[in-house]
Amino acid sequence: MDSALYNVIGNVKIPKMARVRQKFDPSEITDPAAGIRGELSRPEIAATLKPGMNIAITAGSRGIHNHKLILKTVVDIVKEHGANPFVVPAMGSHGGATAQGQLEVLEGFGITPAYLGCPIKSSMETVRIGVSPEGHDVHIDKNAWEADGIIVINKIKPHTAFRGSYESGLMKMMTIGLGKQYGASLCHQSGFKNMGRLVPMFANVILANCPILFGLGIVENAYSRTYMLKALTPKEIPEKEPELLGLARSLMPRILFDDIAVLVIDEIGKNFSGDGQDPNVSSRFATPYASGDFTIQKVCVLDLSDKSHGIMIGAGCADTCTQRLVDKSNLEASYINAITSTVFDCVRLPMILKNDYFAMAACIKTCNEVDLEQIRMVRIPNTLEIGEIWISESMMEDAVKNPQIEIISQPQELPFNDEGNLW
Repeated sequence: MDSALYNVIGNVKIPKMARVRQKFDPSEITDPAAGIRGELSRPEIAATLKPGMNIAITAGSRGIHNHKLILKTVVDIVKEHGANPFVVPAMGSHGGATAQGQLEVLEGFGITPAYLGCPIKSSMETVRIGVSPEGHDVHIDKNAWEADGIIVINKIKPHTAFRGSYESGLMKMMTIGLGKQYGASLCHQSGFKNMGRLVPMFANVILANCPILFGLGIVENAYSRTYMLKALTPKEIPEKEPELLGLARSLMPRILFDDIAVLVIDEIGKNFSGDGQDPNVSSRFATPYASGDFTIQKVCVLDLSDKSHGIMIGAGCADTCTQRLVDKSNLEASYINAITSTVFDCVRLPMILKNDYFAMAACIKTCNEVDLEQIRMVRIPNTLEIGEIWISESMMEDAVKNPQIEIISQPQELPFNDEGNLW
């Protein structure tokens, strides 16, 4: 017999859902290896790679299309110049803030020494390399510091918790990624209110005091495919990254429907967004220092990705979740990430319900000022891949009128199994 809680939720009608394709600019680089070779052949970039050099190459924890191929191509080019490359995990406190945990994050993406053809040196030890103009100590990964040169690789995109000329990208990779847990915490101590100022401040100290050879910025299209690869000299990184951020912002995906009452997210995870779910898509920002121009009444998250390694950042920004998600969570590792960032909202637990049906039903039942029989509900696989999504039957008229929407299937009942979970 169901408990009083599930009796209160009751037999809520889950709307029929149709699969639709959202049409964004599909332009992409189909041969990223060739694109990288073209960028790294620029004389001012190629000249930094000298025989015998030991060169550290950064690898982050974000979901980046072609990530391992991009890293391997850079490794191959460094070797072709007679230098000795190795990869360093550059992901702040991710992976539970342990050297082994960060190796496991990379392994989850297929980034291994065997694939790359070079060592991965993982350590949480840092070195103080300078002081910011405001008196902050600036630290970077010890293995990177001891190298003859450092190549910084990262995706450039809008951040989930602050706004500035530099958000997620090369400058942040130096400051937070290479800073490891300790260095990242030094930057985060002033809060996200000040991150737009502190990220470039710390990064400029690193550029002035560390052997940064060049950066490789990655911009993705709305389908999370490689749109642009840009090699930047140390001087060009602070000059040109803001332009690339503007480009990335213009290409960002979004849900092409208004007045959404309920958003169902199949999976959250650090591989999809630093916040587990990108608030630029879900409307759920964890800080007041970044915001969007839309709201969604209720957000439901159903599962945690395996590649997140138990880090349940993002669950706290939802209204309901499943017991399955909580069972997969590593709270201690999640709390380390939250303590490093100083933001706890992302790791608060929402209402925990026993299956997918009740997690959705509770959200539908509690929406205000809407017709619950004609609920406007959207379901997405995650916030990184929203080229194809599901919309409720009540939204079909909007879909037909929108030239950016292609209807793939007609509305149909969601397939729940006997346990009340989606097939």
